[in-house]
Amino acid sequence: MKKIVSIIGARPQIIKAAALSRAIKNHFKEEITEIIVHTGQHYDTNMSEVFFSELSIPKPDYNLNVGSGKHGEQTAKMISGIEEILLEVKPDALVLYGDTNSTLAGAIAASKIHIPIVHIEAGLRSFNKKMPEEINRIMCDHASTLLFTPTSTGYQNLLNEGFKELDNGPYSADRPKIYHSGDVMYDNSLFFSELAKKQSTVLAEHHLIVGEYILGTIHRDHNTDDKNRLTSIFEALLKIARQRKIILPLHPRTAKKMEEMLTKDTNTKIYNCKNLVLIDPVSFLDMVLLEESAYMIITDSGGVQKESYFFKKPCIILRPETEWVEIVEQGGAHICNADKKKILDSYALFKETPPSSFPEIFGNGKAAEYICQEIIAHL
Repeated sequence: MKKIVSIIGARPQIIKAAALSRAIKNHFKEEITEIIVHTGQHYDTNMSEVFFSELSIPKPDYNLNVGSGKHGEQTAKMISGIEEILLEVKPDALVLYGDTNSTLAGAIAASKIHIPIVHIEAGLRSFNKKMPEEINRIMCDHASTLLFTPTSTGYQNLLNEGFKELDNGPYSADRPKIYHSGDVMYDNSLFFSELAKKQSTVLAEHHLIVGEYILGTIHRDHNTDDKNRLTSIFEALLKIARQRKIILPLHPRTAKKMEEMLTKDTNTKIYNCKNLVLIDPVSFLDMVLLEESAYMIITDSGGVQKESYFFKKPCIILRPETEWVEIVEQGGAHICNADKKKILDSYALFKETPPSSFPEIFGNGKAAEYICQEIIAHL
């Protein structure tokens, strides 16, 4: 029986963990015991606790209740708490997801006491080290023993950084194994899509017609904390809203920054625009249904970019780069940064000529099962 500790802390990690927990429950419960540690990086009820019940994820065995704070302060608290748990539990491996401060803290804590690290969503690179997430993912990858990348580009990034294609174990942090495994979020999107259609009432609540609205999300600090960027984005959204309804689930931090960064006049226009609908953060099932039912998606979220591709929706990316270069190469997304003109031009282009092909580049929907098999075989 393999004993693993899974670290979760931010909303995307909680969702990603659902795929692995489900695979263990359905296929590997006699071979893997999972212990879940919630760092408490996201502490708002709507951003965390609701996911455990809605996605049937086992309740965390430990909760560090770290909460918000400066990057260094938050990460330090996590390192200390995770290390204490690892010394107590003595797992065969630590499973980390993505690129948050929880990911970095787990990598540092486990590597110091020589516990093998499994990194799910390895190999992704924006090639912009000003992003905290870029530093987190690089450092985690280079401390890991098993690295599961969702895309061929991620796999090539690891090769470019000196990782080797190894066929035989044993594997370690000094001799890691890299995989092109497919994407656990594709597993989840397939699994939860039908459930969302049955359970979610978000379309009816906000009077949304399938295929007739745009879904938007804005949360990254390089957009929310920059007056010019945030103003440019909302000016573009206001202009698009003259033609088509936009629904924008509003991250609590974004709502706060709107008040700080935007002029009173701009905020008045936003809140008086009937076709720009600002709503509270939504549950995962609501988000799945909003994505699948949208006409188009405008976002600075890496996960939402990718999910737009899963559901075959054109996507406008509000960042200067993306880790998911494949969706741009396939024509499913445009990188527009916070440039008002580029956003409006891409909207017009997608409206005139929507993408017609979305090749399957994220696996077969069974990535989590494959990851479990490899954990059992090699740790």
